[in-house]
Amino acid sequence: MSLRKYLTSRVFFLQLLAAAAIIAVLGYLFMHWLTFTTDHGHEIAVPNLAKLTEEQVEAKLDELDLDYVLLDSVDYRSEFPKYSVVEQDPLPGTKVKVGRKIYIKINASGFSSVRIPDLIEKTYREAVPTLKALGLEQGTITYIPNLGKDMVLEMRYKGRNLKVGDRVLKASKIDLVLGDGKASYVDESQAADSTAAPTTETPKDEQ
Repeated sequence: MSLRKYLTSRVFFLQLLAAAAIIAVLGYLFMHWLTFTTDHGHEIAVPNLAKLTEEQVEAKLDELDLDYVLLDSVDYRSEFPKYSVVEQDPLPGTKVKVGRKIYIKINASGFSSVRIPDLIEKTYREAVPTLKALGLEQGTITYIPNLGKDMVLEMRYKGRNLKVGDRVLKASKIDLVLGDGKASYVDESQAADSTAAPTTETPKDEQ
């Protein structure tokens, strides 16, 4: 049989159809295998883990076939319970595959303490950024007569005077006593002369 006749014969077309069917079946099986091995199309929405303890996080993620990694604890935040999740990555609602690790950060057990810096005779503009850098807050501002306008003269916490090096908890409000710049300097010797009563002596020959 010539090649031309073979290519136009019924046998050739049957063999061609059989080969196409085999390729289609193999392609179908391969795609299913690929989907199974990569979990293609099987995604899970990451739950909101905020304010959950580490034990609660583990239980919740186990139900969803997800895992977690504890990165670190963060400075205490009063709006979150102690030892609860304050940050997570990926964010809630993100679609992830089975087995994905969720990274979390846990709230500390309470505010840590910091030492009071030396703000005496610093200006108000210098003092406030220093307090904020330490995690402290500006409290009440009071003015008293002093030549140094807006200069820090005293630091107070809950009514008591603070000394440099005293410890307070982070997020504490520090009250500042500032100079009003209105006091004037008076020489003490001049003040004494001006307030002394004048004295006079009676001549002896008039007695």
